[in-house]
Amino acid sequence: MSGGPPKGLPSTGPHSLLDMPHPLAGSSSEEAVGGDSTPSPDLLMARSFGDKDLILPNGGTPAGTSSPASSSSLLNRLQLDDDIDGETRDLFVTVDDPKKHVCTMETYITYRITTKSTRVEFDLPEYSVRRRYQDFDWLRNKLEESQPTHLIPPLPEKFVVKGVVDRFSEEFVETRRKALDKFLKRITDHPVLSFNEHFNVFLTAKDLNVYKKQGMALLTRVGESVKHVTGGYKLRSRPLEFAAVGDYLDTFALKLGTIDRIAQRIIKEEIEYLVELREYGPVYSTWSALEGGLAEPLEGVSACIGSCSTALEELTDDMTEDFLPVLREYILYSDSMKSVLKKRDQVQAEYEAKLEAVALRKEDRPKVPADVEKCQDRMECFNADLKADMERWQNNKRQDFRQLLMGMADKNIQYYEKCLMAWESIIPLLQEKQEAK
Repeated sequence: MSGGPPKGLPSTGPHSLLDMPHPLAGSSSEEAVGGDSTPSPDLLMARSFGDKDLILPNGGTPAGTSSPASSSSLLNRLQLDDDIDGETRDLFVTVDDPKKHVCTMETYITYRITTKSTRVEFDLPEYSVRRRYQDFDWLRNKLEESQPTHLIPPLPEKFVVKGVVDRFSEEFVETRRKALDKFLKRITDHPVLSFNEHFNVFLTAKDLNVYKKQGMALLTRVGESVKHVTGGYKLRSRPLEFAAVGDYLDTFALKLGTIDRIAQRIIKEEIEYLVELREYGPVYSTWSALEGGLAEPLEGVSACIGSCSTALEELTDDMTEDFLPVLREYILYSDSMKSVLKKRDQVQAEYEAKLEAVALRKEDRPKVPADVEKCQDRMECFNADLKADMERWQNNKRQDFRQLLMGMADKNIQYYEKCLMAWESIIPLLQEKQEAK
């Protein structure tokens, strides 16, 4: 990490269970879940986890994408008729300009959220509001309640960087700003979540507290059914495709957690090494004052070590600010996916319980009640939405990790090249002294 005290922020003062078309949508949803054909679970899993990248509409934001320094520069560059992945983009959101607010009871950070859109749901073409972290948390909770069949992107943890004492430091706040910006871009890129009424309010309302107090909208029927599950009924078994997803998520989270812990240890050791280098280099410089004939080579070694220190500091900053946050985001993403899977299981359990109740009736040909059919529709809706979101998530993950790993390789190459150049620079000095003898 960079040396010296952290910089401060400007203050304001004191289906059936097989693939099927989405029951609540038309042909576009059919395409989202694979069209009219019904692939086998094995084929679905192979397509989801092993194939090449899938080019999806409204694909995720690349890991390396960051918003410019000011929203005005972003808005000047954006064109609403730009065609991205074959689709016309009509909604752009960016998070920037963090500010520290000092009040009598608390101190907190707000972020400027700039929205530009041509959608009819927005009364104006452009909005600019300020939101704090708990407002983002409110939005995510509302999305989970109103869209229980969809995967909601995770928020950054309350404390993004472990060991950071000053949560108002410039480094901490910038790390959080990037994560919040990505959170909103994930929602913006989603064909369902981006039209959610709570998201609209979050982006446009001048006073969000009014809507928080009102609760604004009740849970959807799907959400209510998820919360009201037949008590005591145990799910027989997940369909093979969803069971495979659950196993994959367990392994995925375990591997990422291991990588995260090792990466943190590596960064810690690099920071300790950096401290040693900063003490090591000046020793050669002070020694040079005592060695007239070796003064120039010793000063060269000191400068070389200084250059290596700067390169190492840049590498550790890049790892801390770019590499670790992506790992943590996807660890949280796996938890979010497990939560949606659990809700899907609850709906399936409710459906199975209702079917058993109908089968136990003493009628020769029991009629399937309307509530059982509605429960089946909800289960099919869950299956279709979850499959579409899993496919989208896999596509985003491949893009993000490809960029992440390529960036990490590039940063390491740059680090070693800088160190190599620094050490090569003192060779002529040593050769000159040898020729002089």
